[in-house]
Amino acid sequence: MSTHPVTERPAPAAPGRTPRRDWRRILAAGTISAGIIVSTLDLTIVNVAFPAIGADFTGASVADLSWILNGYAIVFAALLIPAGRFADRFGMKNVFLTGLLLFTLASGLCAVSGSVEMLNAARVLQAVGAAALGPTSMGLLMVTYGPEQRAKAMRVWATAAGVAAASGPLVGGVLVNVSWPWIFLVNLPIGVVALVVGGKVLASGRGPAGQRRPMPDLLGSVLLAGGIGLLSLGIIKAPDWGWISARVLGCLAAAVVLVAALLFRSGRHASPVIDLALLRIRDFSIANLAAALYYMSFAATVLSVSLWCQNVWGWSALSTGLAMAPGNLLLPFLSVLSGKLVARIGQVLSIVLGSTVIAIGAAWWALGISVESNYLLGMLPGVLLTRIGMGLSLAPLMGASTRDLPPTAVATGSGLNNMFRQVGFVLGVSILVVLIGNPVGSDAALTAFRYGWWFTAAASAATALVALVLRSDRPKAG
Repeated sequence: MSTHPVTERPAPAAPGRTPRRDWRRILAAGTISAGIIVSTLDLTIVNVAFPAIGADFTGASVADLSWILNGYAIVFAALLIPAGRFADRFGMKNVFLTGLLLFTLASGLCAVSGSVEMLNAARVLQAVGAAALGPTSMGLLMVTYGPEQRAKAMRVWATAAGVAAASGPLVGGVLVNVSWPWIFLVNLPIGVVALVVGGKVLASGRGPAGQRRPMPDLLGSVLLAGGIGLLSLGIIKAPDWGWISARVLGCLAAAVVLVAALLFRSGRHASPVIDLALLRIRDFSIANLAAALYYMSFAATVLSVSLWCQNVWGWSALSTGLAMAPGNLLLPFLSVLSGKLVARIGQVLSIVLGSTVIAIGAAWWALGISVESNYLLGMLPGVLLTRIGMGLSLAPLMGASTRDLPPTAVATGSGLNNMFRQVGFVLGVSILVVLIGNPVGSDAALTAFRYGWWFTAAASAATALVALVLRSDRPKAG
């Protein structure tokens, strides 16, 4: 989302509105939603394709394939805030369409990749496009609907993102059943249509005339990506290289140096990747830590279920997607329930309750799943519990991260919170990959996945404990 107000507004509502303007607004909202859907879908759709991709690239381990997820998340996190600053400088429409073009081209490259290395490189390019779509999509919706319909714009954005996230595993399962490149090829027609329509109907979304924003800190983005990447590399390779080997310790030390350099630079740059002043706001920092822990749990949950169903139970990608569907279908209804819950008990207790339910769901898998396929008693209760917990806690967690920010910093703070979530995602995938490893035999696989699910439960429980440190916002009785 753009970090500064924009001057453009759509035509006035009510009496002055014409059918042509209505259609223009609908087409604009549809185009923006298409960008949100394809970029969000690719965060979850790839999980169910792991075994199929691994089968095509002989010799690729889960650790090798994990970079298909981590490379995307690292670059997305590093460029999210600079992309918002570019939108301030060059206009949201220009940045949105450029991001959509990059994302669409990169999707085609992913589909024709002949090696894991080429696929990882194409995913990095995809992430560059997705980073441009993230901060501009909400801003363009605000321009499209105008300040008087801000709540409607928020609902359109949340609905598009929610539908994409919930349908990712199922859509991925259907497409992988044809061939795994189709999880990327499906983006091409959507992207082309959105580019053509968006070029005609989107407002430019430029800032105040004559106002020049400073260039974003691209070197800072490189430092952030390098720091997260080296940390992830050190964790993933530690079982092979040795936890106290020179290579692992070198990766971890270099990660610390790069992050320290980023913080030093952010304190002196006119348009930093990390606004250190915001991190001095107590509840904002605490909520971001909780968000990172939450997304560690989320990433481990989705990937572990996909790998278990296909690699241990021998299910197809489609069956795996259908196995996750009951929980995902609950998410839109739970978002409504979450709003009512927050009104009754506040954001903090809603986060604690939802995170605790997620931990219980992960513990159910650790204690109840066996190597014999038993979906109704082994898998389904955990699927429902983890998704119920996510539905109850995600929106309150996002709200808690911005509630103490001044109005002029909400957009920047939201971008920073999204960055912390992506860092948590990377660490969740990395730690899960280490815990699962490459087990030989069903009994070894059961032991390894139990470690993964206990880690998921611990990350969710830690989210609840950190949330308890937040300032209470429980509504007063009566």
